[in-house]
Amino acid sequence: MTAKKATKKLRRRSSKNFPTLDGYLAEEGKLEEFEAQAIKEVLAWQIEKAMKKAGLTRTALAEKMHTSRAQLNRVLDPSDGNVTLETLMRVARHVGREVRIELV
Repeated sequence: MTAKKATKKLRRRSSKNFPTLDGYLAEEGKLEEFEAQAIKEVLAWQIEKAMKKAGLTRTALAEKMHTSRAQLNRVLDPSDGNVTLETLMRVARHVGREVRIELV
């Protein structure tokens, strides 16, 4: 479902039933998917920002990591959810950052 369709569907429903977007997404069974997508987008943005600060292009970072640019592109693609924690940690280390995960 596209964001536009989801918004239209949300507008059709009473605000009493879904006072928040999270409530609507939970009811539709999409909340976890959207949260995962948002987290991946933030991580990709943070990595790109760190790369820029370090003066690294995607090609240079891939070479530094001894991996392919295609693999690095998968890490930086918010729609690709199949990135391992180990890979994220390697990328972070090579751009001078670290990965922190916590359960809240």
